[in-house]
Amino acid sequence: MKLNLNDMARCLDLPVSTVDRWIRQGRIPIHRSGNGCIFKESILEKWAFNHGLRFSLPNKERKKEQNFGLTNLLPAMQLGGVFHDIKGDDVESVLKSAVDKVPIPAINKEGLYERLLEREALTSTGIGKGVAIPHPRAPLPEEIDNSLITTCFLEKSIDFEAVDDRVVFVMFILLSTSIKNHLHLLSRLAFCVRDDSFVEFLRTYPDTSSFLSRIADSEKLLDKADHN
Repeated sequence: MKLNLNDMARCLDLPVSTVDRWIRQGRIPIHRSGNGCIFKESILEKWAFNHGLRFSLPNKERKKEQNFGLTNLLPAMQLGGVFHDIKGDDVESVLKSAVDKVPIPAINKEGLYERLLEREALTSTGIGKGVAIPHPRAPLPEEIDNSLITTCFLEKSIDFEAVDDRVVFVMFILLSTSIKNHLHLLSRLAFCVRDDSFVEFLRTYPDTSSFLSRIADSEKLLDKADHN
């Protein structure tokens, strides 16, 4: 969805004059056309997120987006792929090995690696139980067309300084197209990990088919709980 100046001011809950001034100062990403300035919603949302600003679509447009739907775990994991024996002796090297497996253009992989390290430096993405969910600080709407999760079973467990101090044996690298998709996928993945039997299943280092089948079953349970 493309936004004009008034739309943008409403989404950011800022005066039009402020937004106009920031545009002239080059502080806001825009696309200039013969009809003036055009703002792309996904890019604006990412910019606001990075600058600590609120971003909210008008009610009418928000409903349209909600009706469009969000990516669920199974298609995101199918797209991202499942890989075993990811090598590395520490967080940096294991992330480097994992990024090589992520299905994005090679030209973007070095940037992704740097973003993952940047995020890891803020606080560990080790969420406990031997699981880590590395992800960039912001969505990647310009670099990926669909949200994805690359599942990486490690060759040997790595100390991520996780919240429970347990070493990590599996990583889920989460790349999203929007903040909403990121939170949606993170919530569904957290639902799975809260189940101790699911984590024990992960510790068997299942093959791709068995893993995706278990994810499908878990999502059915989640969908059923959401509808009750």
